[in-house]
Amino acid sequence: MGSGRRLPAAEWTGQLWLGRDYGLIHGELGRTTPHAHYAHQLLLAVEQPLTISLDGALHTGRQLFVPAMRSHAIIEAPGVVLTVYAEPLLIDAQALQDAVRNAELSLPGLDQALRQCPRQAIQDPRIERALAALDAALVGKVPAASLAAHAHLSLSQLERLFASQVGLPVRRLVLWRRLRLAMALVLAGKSVTDAAHGAGFADSAHFSRTLKALFGVTARQALQGIELRLLE
Repeated sequence: MGSGRRLPAAEWTGQLWLGRDYGLIHGELGRTTPHAHYAHQLLLAVEQPLTISLDGALHTGRQLFVPAMRSHAIIEAPGVVLTVYAEPLLIDAQALQDAVRNAELSLPGLDQALRQCPRQAIQDPRIERALAALDAALVGKVPAASLAAHAHLSLSQLERLFASQVGLPVRRLVLWRRLRLAMALVLAGKSVTDAAHGAGFADSAHFSRTLKALFGVTARQALQGIELRLLE
């Protein structure tokens, strides 16, 4: 980057709306370290073009798409940005981009677009059983062998099924679901510590490390300046 360009602050500010399988942010985004998360991401610049690194290459524009599980970092995001996160198990990348293309660039406009975006059906009932068991066990330990038993599979069969149809290992999906639950608990008024414990993290530091690994920012950076809303 040129020496005359100022990086935005590390703290994120604005509003975060969290739904069951999508999240929306409106505000000023801070720079992040390189990271990859289990969500498709759309960045929509309201004022000025933004710059990200995607798999090591720089991209600048007003609308940038980051597919799930791709390494990326926010390099510069001047002004207000709208960000959409969507869980790829249920929301296809192309369907997401089509839904947002003609949406009003506001939180209500994007919320309406995401609610109307078609969802992919989970075709394999074994995955549905494993996911239901996972969500029911998030407050404690979630042994992969236990999920396999609920799905009537061996552990190796479950791992192969998750890799081929869900797109990531069981352990990574557990962390993603824990993180989503912790954020929902924060939105519901819990302290970060209580939310971390309620989502099965060992402590708030574990929650913050996971947030940084998946989104490139710590819990303090992400939540200190964010107004949170839990969508019905």
